[in-house]
Amino acid sequence: MLKLKIKLFALFLCGTLGLQAQTNQYKYKRELKGISTTWNGLQLPNQLFSKVQVGLADLRIYGYKGKDTVEVPYILEQSANQITESETPFNIINKSSNANAFYYTFQASAVSTINQIKLSFKQLNFDWRVVLEGSNDNQNWFTLLKDYRILAIKNNQTDYKFSELNFPTASYKYFRMAIKASEQPELTAAKVLKTDTLKGVYKTVAYRNYNILNDKANKTTSATIDLAEPTPLSYLKINLSRDIDFYRNLTIEYATDSFKTEKGMQYNYEPLFAGTISSLELPEFNFPGTLLSRLKLTIENNDNKPLYISSFELKGPVYELVGRFDDQNLNYFLYYGSKDPTTPIYELKNFENKIPMTVNTLTIGDEQLNPNFKSDPKKTPLFENKLWLYGLMVLIIALLGFFAFKMLKN
Repeated sequence: MLKLKIKLFALFLCGTLGLQAQTNQYKYKRELKGISTTWNGLQLPNQLFSKVQVGLADLRIYGYKGKDTVEVPYILEQSANQITESETPFNIINKSSNANAFYYTFQASAVSTINQIKLSFKQLNFDWRVVLEGSNDNQNWFTLLKDYRILAIKNNQTDYKFSELNFPTASYKYFRMAIKASEQPELTAAKVLKTDTLKGVYKTVAYRNYNILNDKANKTTSATIDLAEPTPLSYLKINLSRDIDFYRNLTIEYATDSFKTEKGMQYNYEPLFAGTISSLELPEFNFPGTLLSRLKLTIENNDNKPLYISSFELKGPVYELVGRFDDQNLNYFLYYGSKDPTTPIYELKNFENKIPMTVNTLTIGDEQLNPNFKSDPKKTPLFENKLWLYGLMVLIIALLGFFAFKMLKN
């Protein structure tokens, strides 16, 4: 009887120590509820991102029940847009001109469905208008674009080019382009494409406030946007007045850290995007999902009047974690908040095609402090802590004495 009780205690102790050893580097945990099948998924809540490491390397799922402890393999997916392009082979069968325009006729090998033509010209500076038409018999033509503007500017201050024809999807065998220009356009390349965008799932990101400063001395407009909380961001739209034509250099940066000075709080920034904001294109900008809390925009006005910015729209990707829960009878928790994590390597990523298209959605509990957390577990390993060992020895001796006394009494 004594041996059985000691064995049960030892198994309980090993199970407890095993879980502690696996989870003591994570400061936070959240209970996962609703596990009823093998494949389960959950969306990571916004409040979690301020506690995790860059790249989300410190996310772990552990399940336990008594002495059984398992780590759940998972994949982490970001629901961004997926863009595919398919190019259509074609020949330029006619080049001509008249007093009104220069004409180029493209012939595909068969009736083709396209929605974009990318053009390249030898000229570095131009401002032309384009008419695009489609036909299946090279006789009857139907207008796809009318008075469409393409533009290129290259000088010491600007290097900007917009020479893509974007139009609603159309199916024709012939496409005719008329360029209204004062000089012969020197067309060096053209790509006829069908572009498809599989829309990802994005969530609106709230910002607390923003501040716009027009700097006359440096001829710039800068804007800082403070988010309501640290959140992954991948999309920015600038709502502004477009009553004039413009094209200006734009940089987008995010704050990596801050420090106090006599002039107030100062920030260090890293680049997110560098390009151009133009009246020819929607003022929408996409970049890799980045965890941030403060955004900075800088527009170079040169000698032009500043643009009027009315507001901003921010969006971020939805991060979905899908895991394989082989034992649905365990108690599962999501752990995070490690100072020195290593990215987990699960073979699951090599078999993503085995994951069902739809998975059970879990409920994620409120954030809890992990009672097993040690601020620096590497410096004080469990079995090198003398106080812990002495306490464990006293506990074991006391239990052995208690069971021995009970046996003698019986």
